Amino acid sequence: MKTETKTMLEVSGLGHRYGGANGHQAIADLTFQVRTGELACIVGPSGCGKSTMLRSISGLIKPTSGKVELNGSPVNGVPEDLAVVFQDYSRSLFPWLSVRSNVEFPLRSRGVSKAERRERADEVLEWVGLSAAAKKYPWQLSGGMQQRVSIARALACRPALLLMDEPFASVDAQTRFELEDLLLRVRKQFDSTVLLVTHDIDESIYLADRVFVLSKSPASVVADLEIPLGDERDQITTRESETFVHLRSEVARLLDVRTAAAPKPAPEAAEEPEASEPEAEAESEADEKPAEAAADAAAESDVDEQKADADEKSADDAEKSTAKQWAEAEQAEAAETAKRN
Repeated sequence: MKTETKTMLEVSGLGHRYGGANGHQAIADLTFQVRTGELACIVGPSGCGKSTMLRSISGLIKPTSGKVELNGSPVNGVPEDLAVVFQDYSRSLFPWLSVRSNVEFPLRSRGVSKAERRERADEVLEWVGLSAAAKKYPWQLSGGMQQRVSIARALACRPALLLMDEPFASVDAQTRFELEDLLLRVRKQFDSTVLLVTHDIDESIYLADRVFVLSKSPASVVADLEIPLGDERDQITTRESETFVHLRSEVARLLDVRTAAAPKPAPEAAEEPEASEPEAEAESEADEKPAEAAADAAAESDVDEQKADADEKSADDAEKSTAKQWAEAEQAEAAETAKRN
């Protein structure tokens, strides 16, 4: 996808140390830029400080050195025109809210009208393939579908910059490929600027216009690679291309990966003895009960007006709880700062 030359995100000399002057230096002197309309990936070894970097960029934590600018303005706190998709989708969604209400939730605090909230939610749910699941609850969905809800919620905010913290690390390989292709489609549809953090070399090359390679902790940028794979990509021909294979080897070399081969399979577990017929029947009945309970719960939840009212009240309660948690976090941070000073 072609990008503009304008800089959307500028990170200069970013550093963060946990635990004061003698504490752990997670990132050190990170400097890079993300252009408007670009999908950039940050790839680095596990534990190098990628998530700390992303939290610093998003304003969730205050860096101990350096600065972050979004569209030329310093980031002090979480900007309204920024959204984040986290790795742990199960903890980022409200289980007591429907899928649609989860997508609408951040729009409430921004003063978006109820009608527009519904319109935006329906639009993004259609794009991520979840229109039919709008009335369901997160616990009724698979892991991949829950992460689609998280992506839809972020897109509904129409952010200038979308940050993604290893968003596909917790799903199986097939679902991961589907979500990668989904991201490429919705990124093009919504003309989004995306910064995605991953430790997966193949994923970074497949998705990105540009890849920033980080060193081991404390993280710093060791390479800035353009990815000339074009706009149209697919999981088979793109990954088999000479350009992809060359870039994969280059990133692996930069990360000092000794081998880019797939990991050896885990030793096979010893086979368990087959259950006797009465035990098998008991297990079958036990397996059927949760399925029946889930079906009953889904049927009972299909009362539109009552559920909408309940969702509104739950969203209000959740918003108050979130505000309280932020206030407590700010007080704790202020106390910690006072101690250091």
